[in-house]
Amino acid sequence: MGTPPLSGTDCGHTRSHRLSCPRILIPLTICLMLMLCGCDRSDNEYAPSGEQIQGANTSPTENTKKTPRRTKTRDYDFENYVETGDLKALKKRGVIRFVGLSADDDDMLPRSAVVTMKHFHLATELAERLGLEPRWVQASSPEHALQLLNEGKADIVAANLTRTKEREKNFALSQAIDDTKQVLVTSRENAPIDEISDLEGRTLSVLEGSTYADTARKLKKKIPSLKLDFWEVRKSGNLDRLLDRINQEKDFVTILDSNMVDSVADYRQDFQRGAILSDTEEIVWATRKKNPNLKHKLNTFLTRKLVSAPERTASDWKSIRKSRVLRLLTYNGPTSYFMWQGALMGFDYDLALKFAKKHDLELQVIVVPYDESLIDWLKAGKGDIAGASTTVTEERNKQGIQFTTPYLEMREQVISNTKKPKIETLQDLNGRTLTLRAYSSFIETARALQKSGIDLKIEIADPDVSYAQLLNMVADGEIDATIADASAVKIAANLRDTATGGVMLSDPRAQAWMVLPENGRLLAHLNNFIGKYRKTDDYAIKVRTYFEPDKRFAKKIAARVQPGEDISPYDNLVKSAARKHDIDWLLVTAQMWQESSFNPEAESPVGAQGLLQVMPRTAEEMGYPPPLFDPERGVHAGVKYLDWLRDRFDPEVDLQNRLWLSLAAYNAGIGHVYDAQRLAEELGLDRNVWFDNVEVAMLKLSEPRYFKKARYGYARGAEPVEYVRNISRLYRAYSDVKSEDVTSLFPHEAPLLGSGFTRSKQSCRYAHWTPSDGAPLPLAPEDRWQRSEDLLCQQQPKAIPPPQAQRQSPLLLQQAADAMWIPSIPGGSTLPVAY
Repeated sequence: MGTPPLSGTDCGHTRSHRLSCPRILIPLTICLMLMLCGCDRSDNEYAPSGEQIQGANTSPTENTKKTPRRTKTRDYDFENYVETGDLKALKKRGVIRFVGLSADDDDMLPRSAVVTMKHFHLATELAERLGLEPRWVQASSPEHALQLLNEGKADIVAANLTRTKEREKNFALSQAIDDTKQVLVTSRENAPIDEISDLEGRTLSVLEGSTYADTARKLKKKIPSLKLDFWEVRKSGNLDRLLDRINQEKDFVTILDSNMVDSVADYRQDFQRGAILSDTEEIVWATRKKNPNLKHKLNTFLTRKLVSAPERTASDWKSIRKSRVLRLLTYNGPTSYFMWQGALMGFDYDLALKFAKKHDLELQVIVVPYDESLIDWLKAGKGDIAGASTTVTEERNKQGIQFTTPYLEMREQVISNTKKPKIETLQDLNGRTLTLRAYSSFIETARALQKSGIDLKIEIADPDVSYAQLLNMVADGEIDATIADASAVKIAANLRDTATGGVMLSDPRAQAWMVLPENGRLLAHLNNFIGKYRKTDDYAIKVRTYFEPDKRFAKKIAARVQPGEDISPYDNLVKSAARKHDIDWLLVTAQMWQESSFNPEAESPVGAQGLLQVMPRTAEEMGYPPPLFDPERGVHAGVKYLDWLRDRFDPEVDLQNRLWLSLAAYNAGIGHVYDAQRLAEELGLDRNVWFDNVEVAMLKLSEPRYFKKARYGYARGAEPVEYVRNISRLYRAYSDVKSEDVTSLFPHEAPLLGSGFTRSKQSCRYAHWTPSDGAPLPLAPEDRWQRSEDLLCQQQPKAIPPPQAQRQSPLLLQQAADAMWIPSIPGGSTLPVAY
């Protein structure tokens, strides 16, 4: 083993039984530790280290000299240097350099294991503890990583490095981070490989410079007919691509870590594991032998972080404190727990993490399958608390659980199709059919209506059908009506002309977590926390973020730009930054309007800052430390990040589609875009084309039947779709106005929905809210804008606009009404609903 993580987020595997640590938050986030694994690709995807090997070769040692490779800081350029000194020398420089093989830091969605940090986030916290600035150097193999360490071009190898006698002899290795074994993996369609002899006549493809490669060469000596294929890490490589290739090629076999295989099995079943190839191996980090103080600090830090989470079924406060782990049972969904822009988010998740931190506990998120009950899992001892916007009901209490103090209240409302009579009173429900989400509290509400004498029919949807799907089905006329939270009904009715809100079925109903009745001390601590937290400003921000649509963006007045005038106050700055990275400055300007409305002081509730709304951590990795309210720093950080994302996609993707994919990744996180590419391919669409292809798949990632099989889980798919389309519209409008100096990198082929572009003769001189020229402005269903000339240039108050993930652009209102999907709410979730 000891292979490095593939580019990006995807070669991770869960070191759950050893590592349990909270991640640096954006705003609140935890992640699985990334495995330095070997992943393979087709010939045009991975760079082979040599021709296919027919005979056994000697594995190179870690100290073998090779032609120096260009080093980078997590692929962000920085001036590297030679330094072999110990901790004192590092502190004098103020920098600590980590070397790994991860090309990005978007993580796989943790589904069932103890939430852990991957190497990048663990290393970042170590640097913080040492008071040093972390820098990352990228290597193409474990061998290359150790070579850089030996040459003084890195200080710690922070990667899934296997402890070997050779490495122990030449380097100072840390305490064990995890244990694992090497196993053979192939497609379910291929013949099993339960024995080593089953490799006869097959091709074994592994990462060069890893212990996988050493194992492969040993197997070659035993099985002469075995063909070996070696490859190096590529930026856009990932574990899912490797598994896809396994399924495409007959008799294709690779070697993976057993823990990594276990984690992938959470969402993929299209492969089979085979024979175990190694004894138990330890995963470690490495430093130089002559750096004892650094090694001591490293081991001290790991001792604190690498706590085991003991298996337990008891959820009493004493057991929780002893294990130092709090277990949250929840669903992967829009309000409870999901990954966005590389960050783990969700209302239940955020609150549980706050509670865990308050009591110095690690948080373990256990994702319950959509078709199973949270209560059943809680009663089985699989978690300590359970909740996913769960409504307090008497029926649930009777199932043997107890609710905490409510953390939220919501009303229930009927929504139906406009082609049928409107349901304005309870009596209007007579003769109607309500199709309801499985396991939801709405079922109890509907049955209570039946008992009261209302002649209505109740149908329970398949457990795989989500709330968003039900609302779309109502709008499309596929079902008569359903029940949802009032806020979700309002948004759906505004966005879909064929959906209309009906009678309110309840007063605001309490939502809370569930615990077992015997765990009184746990319940008391939770109630105390919730009672105090609800009074804080932070709580109010979270409620707005996840449940309340933000109307400010939709109410902005449309100032226009005329030919010959600047688009923004920052045109020259944007031109300079864009030219440096070969990106059209007009595209960046369009993105800047979408992100901040040209307000350099913009800051989102999740912490994104500046004109391009870059997360401080991301900007620091780009070499632009926060704060990012200085226009120059914010713009250069955002453009460099966009360029970095563009470089993460396969070379065969053409320039314009690489930019559209990059913008989607900028908004949603590159992991969700990778998932959408894979899904597009499965749906018979082009994985390398964004419009009408990958964007279609992205929308489907909000449906359980698709996201439960996705590496990064649920995605608020409508947001990146809207984000890219809005920017493409603005980009074309800007290009029309600035045609005299446009040096566009590609033709503007983005599809335009709704009305065409118009140019006003009015022009406002940017007051941080100046929108694009030519952006179509369909009137919203409510709060219709006044379009009079005297309003166009009104001075807007300085305010912190919502984050990109919250804004609902007016540009999409009309197209959303005509589409077959419901866009995500500006408030941070697709449709806030009660469970």
